[in-house]
Amino acid sequence: MTSPLDLLDRPAPTAPADHLTLRRGAARVLLGNWTGTSTVPSRTLYPHQWSWDSAFIAIGLRHLSVRRAQRELESLLAGQWADGRVPHIVFNPALPHDAYFPSPDFWQSSRAGRTAGAPPSPETSGIVQPPVHALAAWLVHRADPAESRRRGFLARLRPRLAAWHDYLLTRRDLGGGGLAAVVHPWEPGMDNSPCWDRALERVEPTPPGAFRRADLDHGHPADRPTDLDYGRYVRLATDYREAGYDDRGLTHRFAVEDPCFNALLVVSELALAAIARELGTNGEPHTARAARLTRRMVTRLWDEDAGLFRARDLHTDTLVDERGVSGLIPLVVPGLPTDVVRHLCTTLDGPHFDAPATRLVPSYDLTGHAFDPTRYWRGPAWFNTAWLIQRGLRTHGLQEGAARLRDGFLAEAGRSGFAEYVDPSTGAARGTRQFSWTAALTLDLLCADPKEPMP
Repeated sequence: MTSPLDLLDRPAPTAPADHLTLRRGAARVLLGNWTGTSTVPSRTLYPHQWSWDSAFIAIGLRHLSVRRAQRELESLLAGQWADGRVPHIVFNPALPHDAYFPSPDFWQSSRAGRTAGAPPSPETSGIVQPPVHALAAWLVHRADPAESRRRGFLARLRPRLAAWHDYLLTRRDLGGGGLAAVVHPWEPGMDNSPCWDRALERVEPTPPGAFRRADLDHGHPADRPTDLDYGRYVRLATDYREAGYDDRGLTHRFAVEDPCFNALLVVSELALAAIARELGTNGEPHTARAARLTRRMVTRLWDEDAGLFRARDLHTDTLVDERGVSGLIPLVVPGLPTDVVRHLCTTLDGPHFDAPATRLVPSYDLTGHAFDPTRYWRGPAWFNTAWLIQRGLRTHGLQEGAARLRDGFLAEAGRSGFAEYVDPSTGAARGTRQFSWTAALTLDLLCADPKEPMP
């Protein structure tokens, strides 16, 4: 039987030798982080299954094993709640609780989340992450349509993905403007971005002595969120748990409409439309919803003077006066107005986000007051956001910019040992190494057809 790694011994005739080495290295990361049912982001720092990580991982895994990529998404969605939410962590019951904090006994999903529809098992967190999953499912299907049809892959996932989107656009429309809101800084996936600082000032932190951070056992304190930030994260999660994870039964002290989160919802609605058509049903409701979401996102989150999208703080009903990479990711939306695309590209190539030493995109404004090149989402360049932005450039026919970003991605992924993120100015590896989504998206950029149609 051919192993996934053996497949990488068959490079395209024009593939450079260094790309073959990179492909084999990326494959080893994914094989090493595979648990039998899913892929952990990191064997040390993140030893469970994370939601948007698994979506990105499946996008890369499809080039090694379509069946394994399908299993990645299926295992994640096995933890979906009856209200439609896809939790941001599905816990591995074989691991001790102190392997990660917050642990299953903190979230208490099967008890505290019972009314909201949490499954009795597996144990999960109660919050969510960006909805990349329908896009991932569609790309996995496209990698081997015959195998996908034989296993009924899309037919089984479609109702779960539709329920997930319905949850976001009903229970999470906290601002009444037709966009999904996030209620914890972990939900947009950019945990300690300076974009959340002002909103977090409203949150009284849980004292550091009341919990023990497992992340500092495996990550350098200079790379990680501060104890003050973590105390606020714990307070928000505790309040949500004590409210039974009821989105409407709690006055959320943190409630934000994030541009990346909603842009990915648009793209995944378009993927759901493609999935519906593949299954012989009408995709138009999803296409229409994507168009409405696009209009609402532009109306509520676009800042023409800044040349990017901004998060909206629902407590003050104002745009957050910070420039984060989240504001550039709506480039992935194909229906953006032409002038918005033009402004976004100008911002991407301007002083706030242009890091020529790496050709990657910092997570926060290079000239911003809170920029830190090493601390998590406060400046370092991440590989998943680079993948999304290069996909957005391709979406709008900007092939030269997409190729430049792809080349920078591949160079830094290889040089850093598939790091979690890098210093945007020097390329120095930060965070954990052998990181799964970095490896997976490296495979995708090496193996995917650059002319592959968008959903």
